[in-house]
Amino acid sequence: MGACVPAALSAKTHGMKTDIEIAQAAVLKPIAEIAARAGAPADALHPHGKHLAKLDMAFVEQLNGRPRGKLILVTAINPTPPGEGKTTTTVGLGDALNALGTRTMICLREPSLGPCFGMKGGATGGGRSQVLPMEEINLHFTGDFHAITAANNLLAAMIDNSIYWGNPTGLDNRRITWRRGLDMNDRALRSIVNGLGGVANGAPREDGFDIAVASEVMAVFCLSRDLDDLKTRLGRMVVGARRDGTFVTAADLKADGAMAALLRDALMPNIVQTLEGSPALVHGGPFANIAHGWA
Repeated sequence: MGACVPAALSAKTHGMKTDIEIAQAAVLKPIAEIAARAGAPADALHPHGKHLAKLDMAFVEQLNGRPRGKLILVTAINPTPPGEGKTTTTVGLGDALNALGTRTMICLREPSLGPCFGMKGGATGGGRSQVLPMEEINLHFTGDFHAITAANNLLAAMIDNSIYWGNPTGLDNRRITWRRGLDMNDRALRSIVNGLGGVANGAPREDGFDIAVASEVMAVFCLSRDLDDLKTRLGRMVVGARRDGTFVTAADLKADGAMAALLRDALMPNIVQTLEGSPALVHGGPFANIAHGWA
């Protein structure tokens, strides 16, 4: 998504402004003004500075059952050599519809730090078709991915802690399927052995890290309608099996409540703006290998 690194270098070579130069030269509007265009009052905002905000879940839940507009889905686009893909097309289309007088809001996924620091680059669009503030969105944003990583790794820690304290769920140490998470490309951590260092550090076993945006927590997070639904879905996640083949879940480990607590604020949608001042929701970030469609 968005302009890739080679595109930025190409723009510089041909004397054009790069994406980041265009983004940094933009004059952003206060986020309350942008939210008002989308029908969200100021008291429904949880500001993160001047140009980022989260929408209160109470306000979001009030929208359930109201008449809905038309949904335009932009997907399955092979980006051009300069980098125009799904994000650039989505932002440009939304800005164009707003310019024509059709009230439009853009919805995008949050970028992962892995591709952002890899060859792909950022995921906020390109040229005049960008969501802003670019640096904040591409980096830590409002902390959603950090919360998802923490929830994922809390469950991993509770699995090993449960085994250490007598394994009351009967989980077979050889049949653990839950992996740890990190929002970064680090191939050296894909397959590891944990629990080394003696009895105090648990029992050694094979383990590994997945990038956070490919975790089941991310998939569950993006499907959930509210905090109760999130907790229920988290609790159903399978972490491994017993010797008889029956499954052990996060609820069996009593991890679902603590995980939901870590994700409470992350569940609130993030609202930002495009270069042209269109409101944009940038929230959740599942990788395509866990794409789950409608549910």
